[in-house]
Amino acid sequence: MKSAQDLRRLLESIDRKGYPAYKDTRGSYDFTDYVLSIDHVQGDPFASPSKLSVFIPLQRAAYPGGYFDAPHKQTALEDYLVRQFCQEIAKYNFKAKGSGKSGLIATSHPGPEILSRTACECGTKGITARFEAGFPANGRTINSGELIKILFDFLPRCVKTVFYYKNRPVREVKAVSDLAEDQYFIRCELERLGLVSFVADGAILPRESGISSQPMKGSVPFQSPDSLRMELNLPHHGRITGMGLHRGITLIVGGGYHGKSTLLKALESGVYNHVAGDGREYVITDSTAMKLRAEDGRSVQNVDISLFINDLPNKKDTHCFSTEDASGSTSQAAAVIEGIEAGSRVFLIDEDTSATNFMVRDDLMQKIISRAQEPITPFIERARDLYEKSGISTVMVAGSSGAYFYIADTILQMDCYEPLDITDKTKTFCSAYGVEPITSAPGFLLPSGERRLISNKVGSQAVSGKFAAANRGNYRGRGTLGGGRDERIKVKVYGKDSLQIGKSPVDLRFVEQLIDAEQTSTLAQMLRYCVEHQLLERYTVRDTVSMLLKEIQKGGLAAVGDSSYTACGLSMPRIQEIYACINRYRN
Repeated sequence: MKSAQDLRRLLESIDRKGYPAYKDTRGSYDFTDYVLSIDHVQGDPFASPSKLSVFIPLQRAAYPGGYFDAPHKQTALEDYLVRQFCQEIAKYNFKAKGSGKSGLIATSHPGPEILSRTACECGTKGITARFEAGFPANGRTINSGELIKILFDFLPRCVKTVFYYKNRPVREVKAVSDLAEDQYFIRCELERLGLVSFVADGAILPRESGISSQPMKGSVPFQSPDSLRMELNLPHHGRITGMGLHRGITLIVGGGYHGKSTLLKALESGVYNHVAGDGREYVITDSTAMKLRAEDGRSVQNVDISLFINDLPNKKDTHCFSTEDASGSTSQAAAVIEGIEAGSRVFLIDEDTSATNFMVRDDLMQKIISRAQEPITPFIERARDLYEKSGISTVMVAGSSGAYFYIADTILQMDCYEPLDITDKTKTFCSAYGVEPITSAPGFLLPSGERRLISNKVGSQAVSGKFAAANRGNYRGRGTLGGGRDERIKVKVYGKDSLQIGKSPVDLRFVEQLIDAEQTSTLAQMLRYCVEHQLLERYTVRDTVSMLLKEIQKGGLAAVGDSSYTACGLSMPRIQEIYACINRYRN
């Protein structure tokens, strides 16, 4: 390993040379208090910034081992350090001058959710922090003096301020760890008490707007109905009260703009932990909960939707159904089956984003269009069996149909953002109302789960052979294609909502619990890895996901990446979002 002075001398020697001379700086340098690694150098000042990392030995950082001796506490500490590092280096962003991206210095910029990110990793040997920097130049001529400012002046200040425990407010760091333990405790209590979710009294659920994650100022704090209120004694916060939603079928009703969807959104987001001050730090939902909705036009591959759709007029087999352009009802039926395959124990559904004919058929429609003439078995006729026979709960927002009153275990009315338990009153009314709608259907049978996204067809061996050269050691995903030309499997990510593998786009706009663009970047690398290694042809979807997770467990997110180093800007998605991405891939 070279010394920091070696790096300084090298930078001074290449000053005013052509930009490619920066490539000589790649490597690791000992700065005494930490090790700086220049992992990737950009091709010119207008290209994507260079990738760097610092490693601070544990004895130097001196964070107590109790802050990262469990996964949930480790993730919370890493998240805290990323946020602090982001704030510190922002002070020096573009303070070094030059062309293009010269002087840029940045790392991950987290939202209110606490995620595992490559931007910071705490291990038994020390802390690794990753960031990007634009190596300065005038035009395409190296200005190494400005880079010396970044690496020898700005960066040491940031590293010592953030990653040295002695320089951090002790109470602040402890509060991060304590909150993580309290949140983990509530998640364990959900399992023990048979709850779908816990929403603390005093939580702030509304957001500033549909595009903002900030809590709404002046909003009504959440208060649990007395009948659903429970008390938990957290390890650090102590006594806390809130609404416990029991497993089964929960219906959220009420007038427009009274907070139905707001509550459901909070439950959706509750699969992640939130930072203090967000207002939702004690809103905790079963981590497998999955939001379902209709997605007109999505791709569906080899999904057994016969639980909901059968006897199509064109005699198409729905036990292994595929389409490039699914309807609303078909897409939602596929989403349910894919959710079951992904291991979801809770489905979250909003009437506003659902296909009406998939959710319910009223009494008059059932009289005019007989069951024999209707291929769709609506969700209302399967929801009860999903819970009683498979243990899958449903939380649903409804505003126009009262049919779900008859199967609901808990009915909440939102009235000016205040939840009211109207279960008993509604059940009494329903019993005296008259004809009960059809709420069950025969033939409940779940798919086996041994589904392949890509069927083994004639000629698949030949296709597989084309990529035989794409071995694991080649991180750029190159394979010899027809004509002997060496091709790269290109990956593009378009924010949070979409990605592209080669020429195949993957639309993730309606995967609503995907909450960070870094998760999408990780999904893109996972999918590229699957394509490169022909996993989707050789294995079931379930086995493919299992193999991906094993690779990541062994080698981190770099194991499925397309470079020899771990880059900043990746964040671990949930298993449910991994399945969702793979299922939307158009081969």
